[in-house]
Amino acid sequence: MEKDLARTFAARITQASKTELVVIMYEVLLSDIASAKEYFHKGEDEKAMHDIKHGQKFLNELMSSLNYQYEISLNLMSLYIFVNKRIMDAYYKKEAEALDEAKEVLEILMKGFSEIAAGDKSGPVMTNTGQIYAGLTYGRGTLNETYVDPNQANRGFMA
Repeated sequence: MEKDLARTFAARITQASKTELVVIMYEVLLSDIASAKEYFHKGEDEKAMHDIKHGQKFLNELMSSLNYQYEISLNLMSLYIFVNKRIMDAYYKKEAEALDEAKEVLEILMKGFSEIAAGDKSGPVMTNTGQIYAGLTYGRGTLNETYVDPNQANRGFMA
């Protein structure tokens, strides 16, 4: 995963509710699958396997966070096991086609959780984090992205 993409996910995580965190985990996993598939097609198997391992950490987190008091958790676990099997097939057999099946299932699940997250008004899980305001400014020959945390009014030089 590229550093800029990782920073974007990290910033989103600080502002996310519980259900938005699940959606972000799906997005990270799908991003890793897409980049692994791309690396397989380029013949860069080591990089593909690195991205598969990274994505599998997020899949394992999704699996371990299920609450088995609800029947839907058993259904989700069955889907996660299937996805994990396809990811492992891609890893050991070095074939990108297995990732397509995993991607299809994850996209459907992400869509469902995205709809749930849209209605979640519980607020961010992380507390004591600043609100992020982003903007772009022009520098000499470059475009700079900055963010300002309004909760830190004492930043900068005092005159």
